[in-house]
Amino acid sequence: MTMKRMILSVLALSLTSVLFAQQKMVADVAKFTTETVDLGKLKQGIPATATFVVTNIGKEPLIIVQASPTCGCTIGDYTKPPIAPGKTGTITATFNAAVLNHFDKHLTVKFAGVDEIKSITLTGDVLSVEDYDKWVVENDAKKKSDKTKTSKNSKPTLNKSNNN
Repeated sequence: MTMKRMILSVLALSLTSVLFAQQKMVADVAKFTTETVDLGKLKQGIPATATFVVTNIGKEPLIIVQASPTCGCTIGDYTKPPIAPGKTGTITATFNAAVLNHFDKHLTVKFAGVDEIKSITLTGDVLSVEDYDKWVVENDAKKKSDKTKTSKNSKPTLNKSNNN
């Protein structure tokens, strides 16, 4: 076997090994407490912020390279220093709530050494000031009603003492 053939064989074997090497997936290195945060009912024009907690489940420090919103109505930020194995970091997303409607907004998250991109979601409903105020009043009335029903249905407790 000539030297040229041997070098080509080793090169081909090396390339094949690299191509078939197992890629790290997000599920191998990071676990989110939740991948969707429901911000609920928001008053138009009042920004709301959600925090996503990510735990490093890998054996090496986890680095968040980017956490980018997919639209201009959301601002994202994230833990910059490496996250030690077993520790947590955060990704925050602030939604500006300018447009009335239901919303589903996504952030794409990229971790160092992982080819896969992870998508996390903010969801909720933006209400006009009038509709929001009306919803708050109705919701408060419902809570008071539920509390009254609970207290009417609860049985009184007796305090027993051991007086000998």
